[in-house]
Amino acid sequence: MKKSSYLIVLLASLSSTSWAACVYPAKPTKLPDGNTATRDEMVAGKKRVEQYNADMTEYLNCIKAEYDDSVAKQAASMTEEQKQQAAKVYTGKNDAAMDELQGLAGQFNEQLRVFKAKSAK
Repeated sequence: MKKSSYLIVLLASLSSTSWAACVYPAKPTKLPDGNTATRDEMVAGKKRVEQYNADMTEYLNCIKAEYDDSVAKQAASMTEEQKQQAAKVYTGKNDAAMDELQGLAGQFNEQLRVFKAKSAK
């Protein structure tokens, strides 16, 4: 029972308090439509995606640093199972953020291909 209680407290601290300083960036709300966008709108869209990428990189670096710091401080008192669970929480946050970033980049790149094809005609 003690191990379960400790694990719950550890996960709660990792998922809320420790990572509270890491701000998940807001995804750009609208990407340009390659069929109708002007060059300026595509350039502005590219800048929004680049800024989101930079913000997401900052977030990913932050959660990694917070995870490393938290585990380092508590490593001596954690079981291997607790360490694996903490790593699983971190990995889930990291993977979800990367999936969202890659999805957005893919959407923009598709619209860019449409824009370039339209412009080449």
